[in-house]
Amino acid sequence: MEQWKKTSCVLCAQNCGFEVKVENNRIIKVRGDKENPRSQGYICRKGLNIANFQHHDDRLTHPLKKTDRGFVPISWDQAFKEIGEKLKEIVDRHGPRAFAINGFGSMWCHFEAAFGRALLEGLGSKYFYNPQAQELTGFYWGAGKMLGRQNRPPIPDEHSADMLLAAGWNGMVSHQAPRAPIFLKEFAKNPDKLLVVIDPRLSETARTANIHIALRPGTDALLVRAMIALIIQEGWEDTKYIKAHTRGFEKIRCQFENFDVRGALAVCEVEYPAIYELCRELSRRKWCVHFDLGVMMNRHSTLATWLYLLLAAVCGRLCVSGGNVIPGCVHPLGEHSKEDHRNTWRTLATDFPAIMGYYPPNVLPEEILSEHPQRIRALINSSSNPLRSYADTAAFEKAFERLDLLVTVEVAMTETAEMSDFVLPGRTAYECYDTTFFALNYPEVYFQMRQPVITPHPDTLENGEIFIGIAEHAGVMPKIPDWLYRAAEKGLDEYAAALGAFAVKTLTPVSIMPLVLGKTLGPQLGSVNLAALWGHLFSAPRGFRKHTAGAGYPMPSVLETLKMPGKLSTAFSGVFKYINPGALAALAPQAAHAKILYEAAMTHPQGMWIGKVDPDRNMAQVRTSGKKIQLFEPRMSEWLKEITPELEKDALELKPEFPLVLNAGRHKPENANNIMRNPAWNEGRRTCTLAINPFDAKRLGLADKEIARVVTEAGSEELEVEVTEDVRQGQVLIPHGFGLKYKGKVHGINVNRLSQKQNRDRIAGTPLHRFVPCRVEKVGR
Repeated sequence: MEQWKKTSCVLCAQNCGFEVKVENNRIIKVRGDKENPRSQGYICRKGLNIANFQHHDDRLTHPLKKTDRGFVPISWDQAFKEIGEKLKEIVDRHGPRAFAINGFGSMWCHFEAAFGRALLEGLGSKYFYNPQAQELTGFYWGAGKMLGRQNRPPIPDEHSADMLLAAGWNGMVSHQAPRAPIFLKEFAKNPDKLLVVIDPRLSETARTANIHIALRPGTDALLVRAMIALIIQEGWEDTKYIKAHTRGFEKIRCQFENFDVRGALAVCEVEYPAIYELCRELSRRKWCVHFDLGVMMNRHSTLATWLYLLLAAVCGRLCVSGGNVIPGCVHPLGEHSKEDHRNTWRTLATDFPAIMGYYPPNVLPEEILSEHPQRIRALINSSSNPLRSYADTAAFEKAFERLDLLVTVEVAMTETAEMSDFVLPGRTAYECYDTTFFALNYPEVYFQMRQPVITPHPDTLENGEIFIGIAEHAGVMPKIPDWLYRAAEKGLDEYAAALGAFAVKTLTPVSIMPLVLGKTLGPQLGSVNLAALWGHLFSAPRGFRKHTAGAGYPMPSVLETLKMPGKLSTAFSGVFKYINPGALAALAPQAAHAKILYEAAMTHPQGMWIGKVDPDRNMAQVRTSGKKIQLFEPRMSEWLKEITPELEKDALELKPEFPLVLNAGRHKPENANNIMRNPAWNEGRRTCTLAINPFDAKRLGLADKEIARVVTEAGSEELEVEVTEDVRQGQVLIPHGFGLKYKGKVHGINVNRLSQKQNRDRIAGTPLHRFVPCRVEKVGR
């Protein structure tokens, strides 16, 4: 009888559930998991080809050290000792700002972040560079200003809406929502609903939509300002909502009520009647907006996303059913960073603050190449490949050569791993217990703790184990008493009380506790990630515990805890020597609830609804000082002065040597970032091409399948031409995720060699990949 094991995809942030058939420790078949409550059996071709991610010839199986003879295998003990001691030496000599960490988790394994950040903060550093700051932090910043928390950004409640505005989002290919292609088709076919796409090109989603607004590339901020202005000038704003739930409208009204809407739309190259009708629908429908990288990695990135939130607020569509809502979550994707707080570091050379606790990777080369005495000298790079995923590859190559220490924790020999001093083999998502926290839903709260389906190579470790090993030799691990180890051996009940006592007695910082959990509880559970899961559930905030009650997992009272079957009260009574009875009484329900949730997660390998928020009280999630949505933000108001028809017309004028706009990040069914290194999964398909409009191709003398050269200020690359009417005149597209070296051969081009790190957002530092001036030259066949 065939045995299928439940797991999930790790090739995009939706992490759709599927089942795999394993023979001889290899994945041989994949199918969608109909029992997964979120994806409900949906799976795309990327997930169906997951075996190419798990099984290939460039997998890492031993710790490696770079020597004069190249990479040589070393023991884990040697790797931990040499890396830990070198880190400590660098920090002791140059200060904690000399150490940074980049990456964590990618699309699949997020628990490593707890252990890696414990190492980082244990050495006194705050410099955490994360791929999310390559795309999303401008949106997080704006959401933080408007709603009070960067780490609780609003998401579209599309299932309760009758109109969906898709701005720069090609969900038919890039997903970014559960079962996106199925949902979008159903939404567009529903006669009572309206799907609107705002995108320069005729994307797959635009073809599906009821309305397509093909704006000029780079004019998103100008278009949204014009839309808000039109609504205010026509008196279509939701005055009742604005009065009840917002502050600052009168301060911003003046920036819209006399705005030249027709002039702006002319620059955007869209028709006034179409936008007039669209705004009329926005003023009376139950709608939400889903904006994506077409906006967030384009000109005026942070301002444009803030304007979309402002548009929603003006129409009364924030924190209401069918609008953009604040979801519940098992764990937020980052932390709320107060940019002006004295404890918030800024980058030394480029002066960027943390957003969501993240620093923008786009400035990392400058921070390494700086002459500042505390410049970054040591970098641990985990589950990330900056030399293929970040803008300006040449700058990263130069910077990495200057580092005193570069360590890469990975599952494959990536381009970044090849430049590293040490390469440490982690386990894949299918070889260990782990999860991702990307899966945001509303009103349900989703969680899936993936379980191993493949037996790992014996010389690989969970990434959390790797950080624990380094931390021990870097002097970060606190002294752990024997009684905490013994409590772990006796079970979760005894351990909960003992851990509380340990925290009180030793005053160990919360940031270091994951190391303690992994070291003491990890061996008993067989995984440091399981220890981290239990630790997170044990210390979960009150809001999360309240949401779990909505899914049938309420937190028990003290009395209910003592009446539970088993030996919970007995275990707690045995630790009075560690902690007083009053504290135990408060701790008992918390520990019991953690155990209930932990066991539920372990018995639902297909994923589960672990919580549910109250959809009628979403406005209560606003965390601004006045508990109202803040519409006026000084930096946005100042920036908005630049967004006029006259100024934008001049700013959009391209130089003669670069007359076209490159979209350096086309989503295709054939790209999966740089995770799928073996190109076999795309055999027979056109993959890394230069998509160009027929008019532009004819003007340049280019034919389909010819080779063209794309030139930007950053560099040049040659690739195959794909002539298609889906692309707007004046714009060309190249997919990301190629230029990968596999078995010594490079397939496709690395589009990040065409982007300059200085072409970035002024607040978040995100690269403006969707607007790169370029020229295209004919090479031949």
